Amino acid sequence: MRTLFHKFVQKMIFLYSEIVAFYAINAELGGYVHDTAMAQFIPPTMFHIVTGTWTQAAGTVSGTICMHKAATAESPVINIPITIPSNSVALKGAYLKSIEIDYEIQVIALTSLTASLNKVTRTADTVGVSVAAITVTQDLAAAVAASTLAKHKLTVTLTTPVWLLNTEYMLLKLAMVAPATTTVDLLSAVANFTERI
Repeated sequence: MRTLFHKFVQKMIFLYSEIVAFYAINAELGGYVHDTAMAQFIPPTMFHIVTGTWTQAAGTVSGTICMHKAATAESPVINIPITIPSNSVALKGAYLKSIEIDYEIQVIALTSLTASLNKVTRTADTVGVSVAAITVTQDLAAAVAASTLAKHKLTVTLTTPVWLLNTEYMLLKLAMVAPATTTVDLLSAVANFTERI
């Protein structure tokens, strides 16, 4: 009886050690996600404004926030970091397809609002980053529909969507030309992408 019990205990210890070894070896295995309809909200507080007179403010719609441009004749440049997942393995992480920007032009129309997209590649220590333009189209014409006195949703679409490596990030650049009395509220941006993890 004791021998049987001894053998049973040994087999249980062996089985337990095999299970522990399996999970130790495969600790990073998990599920698989390939979702083609992912979206990431980017708040206006993350926008980097290079030029112009801007303040954080409440939006014109109750309960919203914005970056508000004062009524001044100027040509502001706004960089929006596209904060989506990247991966060290090719064809994984995020596949960026388009970016939407919500904004409102008040008092008088802008002269123009033009969007462009830059991919910034990080390099080794003591070496500077490199920047490459990504070809995009915007659904509202820069000096026409994108600039009118109204609430807008501008969609910027990548001609060729891009998988982001962990050495890369994207900056969406908005360049405005504003007459003296124009005010602008930047409300948000949303990145649309496929996620594969």
